[in-house]
Amino acid sequence: MANHSATKKDIRQATKRRDRNRYYGKTTRNAIRELKIVDDQKVYDEKLPNIMSQIDKLAKRGIIHKNKAANLKSKLAKHTASKETATKAKA
Repeated sequence: MANHSATKKDIRQATKRRDRNRYYGKTTRNAIRELKIVDDQKVYDEKLPNIMSQIDKLAKRGIIHKNKAANLKSKLAKHTASKETATKAKA
């Protein structure tokens, strides 16, 4: 246990930051998961920019690595392309 008041404060701040970062990360992961199960292309196209923005914010804040953010965005873009070709094939 910490003895100095500044160290105690740092522990409190780190706890708050960790909880906040876990919340942002989990919220984004849930949004990505929900986006992948959307069938309607119009709804998908509406939600995609918001989720891309969330991923960028996570990378900017250092919650995830910038390469992980790029990989996530790339996978979502591929998913978009496959959805579009599937939609065109049905029509």
